[in-house]
Amino acid sequence: QELDEMKRRLKEMEEEAAALRDMQAKVAKEMQGGDANASTAEAKEQVDARSVYVGNVDYACTPEEVQQHFQACGTVNRVTILTDKFGQPKGFAYVEFLEQEAVQEALNLNESELHGRQIKVQRY
Repeated sequence: QELDEMKRRLKEMEEEAAALRDMQAKVAKEMQGGDANASTAEAKEQVDARSVYVGNVDYACTPEEVQQHFQACGTVNRVTILTDKFGQPKGFAYVEFLEQEAVQEALNLNESELHGRQIKVQRY
């Protein structure tokens, strides 16, 4: 009898878990506005179109300094300086702009000097 009671409770818990998964999937889909994979891929392409790769960045350079360097090109949305697993900078960054036109202006800063180093600016 105790075993039957445990089986019944287990079945209830499994049904509840399935209902929760369905609700989570529904909420996630609503938040994405439809097909999650397609909209995410489109958003990534749009961000990539507004971004540039910056190589040979000095290890002591801060995201704020990189942002200041590219400020004249257009509105800088985000600066990402990649780091290794120990948190040390890898020597390159990505700069995302608000406007796609700013990318062309940023490419003109190729071989300019930042923190005493000649940086490499390329389309992402």
